[in-house]
Amino acid sequence: MKIDPHQLTRIIQEKIEAFKEKVDIAKIGVVLRIGDGIAQVYGLKDALSSELLIFPHNVYGMVLNLEEETVGACIFGDDSLIKEGDEVRLTGKVLEVPVGEALVGRVVDPLGNPLDDGPKIKESQFRPVEVKAPGVAQREPVNTPLETGIKAIDAMIPIGRGQRELIIGDRQTGKTALLIDTIINQKGKGVLCFYVAIGQRNSTVATMTDTLKKYGCMEYTTVVVASASSPTPLQYIAPYAATSMAEYFRDKGEDVVVMYDDLSKHAACYRELSLLLRRPPGREAYPGDIFYTHSRLLERACKLNKRYAGGSLTALPVVETQAQDVTTYIPTNLISITDGQIYLDTDLFHQGVMPAINVGLSVSRVGGAAQFKAIKKVSGMLRLDLAQFREVEAFTQLGTELDKETTLQIERGRHLVEALKQAQHEPQNLGEQALILYAGTKGLLDDIPLKDVRRFEKEFLDFVHKQHEYLVKKIEENRDFNGEDEVKIKEVIGEFKKRFVFV
Repeated sequence: MKIDPHQLTRIIQEKIEAFKEKVDIAKIGVVLRIGDGIAQVYGLKDALSSELLIFPHNVYGMVLNLEEETVGACIFGDDSLIKEGDEVRLTGKVLEVPVGEALVGRVVDPLGNPLDDGPKIKESQFRPVEVKAPGVAQREPVNTPLETGIKAIDAMIPIGRGQRELIIGDRQTGKTALLIDTIINQKGKGVLCFYVAIGQRNSTVATMTDTLKKYGCMEYTTVVVASASSPTPLQYIAPYAATSMAEYFRDKGEDVVVMYDDLSKHAACYRELSLLLRRPPGREAYPGDIFYTHSRLLERACKLNKRYAGGSLTALPVVETQAQDVTTYIPTNLISITDGQIYLDTDLFHQGVMPAINVGLSVSRVGGAAQFKAIKKVSGMLRLDLAQFREVEAFTQLGTELDKETTLQIERGRHLVEALKQAQHEPQNLGEQALILYAGTKGLLDDIPLKDVRRFEKEFLDFVHKQHEYLVKKIEENRDFNGEDEVKIKEVIGEFKKRFVFV
């Protein structure tokens, strides 16, 4: 049988036209290149920025680059399951995460999948990972303290509910320890905690989770994990996803604190994705929008006014420095975005000062507006006294002779440093802090030998709880103390000093 070429061409064209009618090419693409968590897809002419894509084997991705002929997307799963020539479809949705009460007390990945032994999270509500931060009209001034239980912070660098306070320092200086102690101290205070682990080892996250379970903190804590073994795109979206989960509670009128540990690794993830997508590198090879990447995240932290339920979202981002240099690109970016920073000093850490807070470089731009009156009264000159002590102490190393007043100033400073030291996992309540800070700032510890100050504090608080518990409770309830209370505090300290046995 003879085949007519013209007839064959016509049949093929008819088949192609019929296929075009069945398939919307604008909503379907083909994978051209895949690797390192990034896919280059041909087609998808209707794709929108940040739109969710579905790849074969139910693997999801997100549009990051919109080019003339292709789309650059990141993959939120195992990219080894995807190969060149695979079909990709638009979903018409942006990336969303489950939100709600079921997430409290759980360890989840950024997409809301459980990583603990608990059941699958069934939530009917979802929120986009990226949302616009509340406007000025929706906010109100930060005026309620977020108690960390750490004397040095609550006294000198107070954090308010709705504030953004950066925790900055070299590795192994106690940044995560400070976050864990803050979570422990929220027990019974009605504050929900979201801890985001970005690029950490699984063993480190497991140890931290066990610590939180040990102290009964998982009842009000959610741990969002994008570990070092997770795909880079998951590490990138982790802080945004956790913030969306937290905003559900903020918008209901509750107080939430979100801890990003840490944004140095997050910036490195975004740099990796951007370079793989062939975006032009800027300073230190970070993309030009790295500042916007972090600012649009941290702007979502705020205290809403009563018309919008009055909830708050406090952000505690962590950033790691190299060789104590706070002038590098990412640290300076985050310092300019946040409302203050707590700087942890390596030298102080090695001297045994824990928490190793450098008073000179640490600041809270909200300040006394978010501080209870009791603490404000006893810590008024504390910051200045410590800063002056550090300066004067440097002269003692030169071996110069000092006058009596300077010697007393140095001794007072050393006693204050000892009084502000605090063991890990031992946060103190408002009443305990007020008593110890009062004793330190009024010079009532000056006659205690330096080596006995920590023991004096521990035994004094035990004595107060056993015989003068009402005093602690009164300060806790009133958030303040009056002249009569001050006389009583002096009496109690004097009474205990007579009993205290020096070693």
